[in-house]
Amino acid sequence: MHVAGQVGRDADGSPAAVGDLSGQVARALRHVARGLAGAGAGFGDVVRLRFLVVGWRPEMYPDLVAGIEAVVEELGIPQPWPPATLVGVESLFEPDVLVEIEATAVLD
Repeated sequence: MHVAGQVGRDADGSPAAVGDLSGQVARALRHVARGLAGAGAGFGDVVRLRFLVVGWRPEMYPDLVAGIEAVVEELGIPQPWPPATLVGVESLFEPDVLVEIEATAVLD
């Protein structure tokens, strides 16, 4: 199963956590969890995450991790985290969107 295009916006698509990478990461991961749940899956089934981050620089890493850690318990993200790839991009589809998350899960 593949969940793609999850961003840090409200459920109705309106901007949220504008300018806040950590807040957008947490919100986008909640959207990933909803997508997984729709197929009867959870983060325990995830075999790969991909983060697309606008204007990525290494000094942004603490904010990215803070966003993940903010929802680890809430969403049941296993420790260690699933394998992840981070791709720095120039921009995403709207200027307020700082991160897009994709997840690949394997279901029985």
